[in-house]
Amino acid sequence: MEKMSRVTTALGGSVLTGRTMHCHLDAPANAISVCRDAAQVVVAGRSIFKIYAIEEEQFVEKLNLRVGRKPSLNLSCADVVWHQMDENLLATAATNGVVVTWNLGRPSRNKQDQLFTEHKRTVNKVCFHPTEAHVLLSGSQDGFMKCFDLRRKDSVSTFSGQSESVRDVQFSIRDYFTFASTFENGNVQLWDIRRPDRCERMFTAHNGPVFCCDWHPEDRGWLATGGRDKMVKVWDMTTHRAKEMHCVQTIASVARVKWRPECRHHLATCSMMVDHNIYVWDVRRPFVPAAMFEEHRDVTTGIAWRHPHDPSFLLSGSKDSSLCQHLFRDASQPVERANPEGLCYGLFGDLAFAAKESLVAAESGRKPYTGDRRHPIFFKRKLDPAEPFAGLASSALSVFETEPGGGGMRWFVDTAERYALAGRPLAELCDHNAKVARELGRNQPWPSAHCKPQPQCGQGCSPQGLGLFNLKDMAPGLGSETRLDRSKGDARSDTVLLDSSATLITNEDNEETEGSDVPADYLLGDVEGEEDELYLLDPEHAHPEDPECVLPQEAFPLRHEIVDTPPGPEHLQDKADSPHVSGSEADVASLAPVDSSFSLLSVSHALYDSRLPPDFFGVLVRDMLHFYAEQGDVQMAVSVLIVLGERVRKDIDEQTQEHWYTSYIDLLQRFRLWNVSNEVVKLSTSRAVSCLNQASTTLHVNCSHCKRPMSSRGWVCDRCHRCASMCAVCHHVVKGLFVWCQGCSHGGHLQHIMKWLEGSSHCPAGCGHLCEYS
Repeated sequence: MEKMSRVTTALGGSVLTGRTMHCHLDAPANAISVCRDAAQVVVAGRSIFKIYAIEEEQFVEKLNLRVGRKPSLNLSCADVVWHQMDENLLATAATNGVVVTWNLGRPSRNKQDQLFTEHKRTVNKVCFHPTEAHVLLSGSQDGFMKCFDLRRKDSVSTFSGQSESVRDVQFSIRDYFTFASTFENGNVQLWDIRRPDRCERMFTAHNGPVFCCDWHPEDRGWLATGGRDKMVKVWDMTTHRAKEMHCVQTIASVARVKWRPECRHHLATCSMMVDHNIYVWDVRRPFVPAAMFEEHRDVTTGIAWRHPHDPSFLLSGSKDSSLCQHLFRDASQPVERANPEGLCYGLFGDLAFAAKESLVAAESGRKPYTGDRRHPIFFKRKLDPAEPFAGLASSALSVFETEPGGGGMRWFVDTAERYALAGRPLAELCDHNAKVARELGRNQPWPSAHCKPQPQCGQGCSPQGLGLFNLKDMAPGLGSETRLDRSKGDARSDTVLLDSSATLITNEDNEETEGSDVPADYLLGDVEGEEDELYLLDPEHAHPEDPECVLPQEAFPLRHEIVDTPPGPEHLQDKADSPHVSGSEADVASLAPVDSSFSLLSVSHALYDSRLPPDFFGVLVRDMLHFYAEQGDVQMAVSVLIVLGERVRKDIDEQTQEHWYTSYIDLLQRFRLWNVSNEVVKLSTSRAVSCLNQASTTLHVNCSHCKRPMSSRGWVCDRCHRCASMCAVCHHVVKGLFVWCQGCSHGGHLQHIMKWLEGSSHCPAGCGHLCEYS
């Protein structure tokens, strides 16, 4: 664990020396703070409150501030801060809502100085003014911030954040009167301590609670914030509106953020759960940490740079009951282990490939990426050799464009928009989607729901669900090589060429099959015979120039209920009864249909046993979906999965379904097909996917009367007790679709507002604003 590297830093008249080291604590730590001379650190928690001296080789316990026979909740600390102007002054935030100050210069054993009991709930953060020795600020779970003058026994001002909880407060280093506060609802507020009635500025910084913030020690207006959305954002507060400068994506909720001294673009973070490591980020490279400390075995709860002008030493406390000093030189650098190769497809089929610059430079004849015929999808920033990571994991980007006339991805968009996934019977859905696939030239054989159980004819009955497959996409040897071999003077015997060997099979003994009154070309019947034989019957004589017989796109038609076997046509019936006609000719003649446009497909035996299991064809559908998914056509796999629903869901495991759904949804969102994407999410058969549109959807609403943020408990304002969703036209509560003007914030029922604006452009609330609806 302990590494032998040692660093000596000269800071004015003092010298910092040390190495990576750690010590065991008596209990988990919640927060730490360093004194101004960087020689001591205070550790506070629910069951610990001690001061340690930071020596060259180890931590040495100097003082235990938990004194007294009875344990007190005043000593259960959620936060601790050491004054940077007075080395004897400490402040703690207790879990019972008490703010306590400690005077280390007192001669008695008990160093407790003052108690402030004005907060009603847990105090999350305390902060001393950087230049005023007697000003202390606190933020509590009750939604209030209080400013204390240590020369008085109560607070001098109270600030209401209009929110449930204040998670962090920090005085600005450069602006004397300004402090920032972060809240549970994702807002960040800037206050002037001279004006406790209202904040100077408020903006939504994160999608979820904002747990921490820190002002930049050099840049006056830079404020770093971290939240539950796993992001660290850097804001420029010098502009009229807060401007997001950088955004770092982490892997867990951000609990603490601290700017690194003497390094303008570096900051350190630790997580609230899951991740135990401490990361140092360069905000210009937000996806790979510049350094990582892995000493802790549980969640890191507090971090602090040892000296405000030394970037080499970082102190941390953790729930694993340990206190560590990290030497930046000993930190691991994830960028050294980063994969410098990458591959990605663009929306329009372009392929981007990144590889090591040394490998690309060694290849001859490679053309550099000079731009796209569209707006560039990828940008290659020219690295500054002076940057600390310029030589680490640097890659060269190559983009291989599709041919200008090679076709785009319009087919994907059209298919997604035109496919019907719900709202109709299964047969209509399959027919509609099959028609769309044909019109767009997609090779997607949609299932057909027209197959019904066949009546028993002879010994067998055709299996249920045989119509699940498009016969047009069967093996081409059957359809393309089938020919009619007849001559005008020959007897009516039907022959079919089944393969290239020109083997002819003659139909001699066929039983009579039932015709269909549904206008279709093919029929599957089950008759007796010694071998499986396939016949194509046509009442007219075929000509040599007749085209090939092609099976229909949509499998088999619905058959009517069979009542009695109808007699054949009169002329054929007479011919069958004639003594001059042989028995085989009579049998064949009796099979001819009434309508000459009909053609019958007859099978001498049942293709399968009549007692097939219900899930026989489910296996085939499953294999088909896996085939299309492996080919990259998740659109087909997901669409069939939604349409068939429970019929095929049980044959495909949940993980595979979730993978298909997420891949298809990602493609839809890349093409901005938001409505189709939401429909797929709603109709999803995967539990993990069906809840995607119910998460991370937050709407922050202010009361239209008093402008106060609305709580999540309902639509009635807690302050003015008026309903926020009142229609400006009918003056009733809106319980359905609500539309409002972004200029004046007035609105109402969608239909009422539309009708009002047809005759007037002024706001129906009478505020005088010219509203527009498009």
